[in-house]
Amino acid sequence: MNKKQSKKSSVASRRTFLKAAGLGAVAVGFAPNVLRADGPVIVGEGAHKYAWDSNWAKLPEDKKFGNCHSASVTADGRVFIHNAGPDSVCVFDPDGKFIESWGKEYASGAHGMQLRKEGTEEFLYLATTGQRSIVKTDLKGKVIWKQDGPPKEHEFYAKSVKNKDGKDVLPGYSPTNIALMPGEGDIYVGDGYGSSFVHQYTKDGKFVRAFGGGKTKEIGKLNSPHGIFIDNRSGEPLVLVADRSNSRLHYFKPDGTPLNVVTDELRSPCHFDTFGTDVLIPDLAGRVTLFDKENKLICHLGDNPDKKKWRNNRVAMAEWKDGEFICPHGCTYDKAGNIYIAEWLSNPHGRVTKLTKQA
Repeated sequence: MNKKQSKKSSVASRRTFLKAAGLGAVAVGFAPNVLRADGPVIVGEGAHKYAWDSNWAKLPEDKKFGNCHSASVTADGRVFIHNAGPDSVCVFDPDGKFIESWGKEYASGAHGMQLRKEGTEEFLYLATTGQRSIVKTDLKGKVIWKQDGPPKEHEFYAKSVKNKDGKDVLPGYSPTNIALMPGEGDIYVGDGYGSSFVHQYTKDGKFVRAFGGGKTKEIGKLNSPHGIFIDNRSGEPLVLVADRSNSRLHYFKPDGTPLNVVTDELRSPCHFDTFGTDVLIPDLAGRVTLFDKENKLICHLGDNPDKKKWRNNRVAMAEWKDGEFICPHGCTYDKAGNIYIAEWLSNPHGRVTKLTKQA
C-alpha cells in the first residue's frame, strides 16, 4: 500500500468509527476538540489534553451561581468560586461536592479573587467592582482589612464620590483583580474598570505607587488592566498584566518599569494562572489559551467557532455546548494540573467547567 492509499484508508477508517459511534461529522474539522464515544469531550492536543466536565460543581437546589468571575484552589484542594450571586463565594471539595458559601455582601461587585499563603494560613484577596475596594479575608470570609483605593489626594483623582456602601471612594476607581508577590510581598491592583492604572501597595495595604494608565497602546500604558499576576517562570518575579482592551499581555518590573508586550494568539485576555512553565489565559472571546515559557502558543482550549457567542453574556443555556467556551473569565490550576474555568454568563446563571488533565 502506498502513502496515498494509506492516507485514504486512515480517513475512511476514522469516518467509519465516527459514524458507528453516532458522532457523524461533529468531531471533524474543529481540532483540537475531539469527541470520544466512551466518555466526555476532550479538548487540547499533545501532552495538553483535558476532559471537559461542566457538571463538576454540585450546588444544592436552593443555591445557584450568578455571573462567575474567579476561581482559586487551596493547599488542601478546596475550590473557591467567586460569583455575582447571593452566595458570592462558594466552596467545593475536589470532586465538586458543595461545602459552604458566604459573601452575600460582595454579590453586586464580585470580580477578582486571589489566594495566598502567609505563614501557616491562607487568605483571600477580593477585588470588588461594585464596592470599589480590595478586601482581604480569611477562608471563612472574616475581613482582615479593606482598602478603598489610593490616597484621595493622588494626582490621578480630583475628588471622592460615594460607593454602594455610602463611603467615599475615588471617582473612576473600579478594581478588577489583584496580583500578590510570594510570601508576604507587595500587592498590585489592576484598576481595570476605572483609571487603567496599576496601584501598588505593601502587604498591609499601604499605597506605594501607580503605573500604567493612559488608555493607549503605547508601551508602558494600559487600557483596562483587567487581570494581573506575578509571573515567576523566568526565575525573576515580574508583574504580568492582561491589558484586555489592547488585546495583549504587558510585562512590568516590580517597580513599575515597563518591559515587553505579547500580542500573538490573543483576543481579549482576562487573567492568568501557571502550572510548571505553562501559563493559562482565559480569553473572554470564546476560548482559553495555553502559552509555554517563551509565551508561544501551545494550544487553544474550547475555541468557540461561533463568533456571535464570543463575549456574549446572554447566550441562552440551551446553546451552551461542552467543548466550547463562551465567556471564560477566571481560571486556576490544582496540584494535579487540572483546570477550573469560571465563565461570565447570566442566562440563566454562570458556568464553572473542570478540565481534567489526561495522562
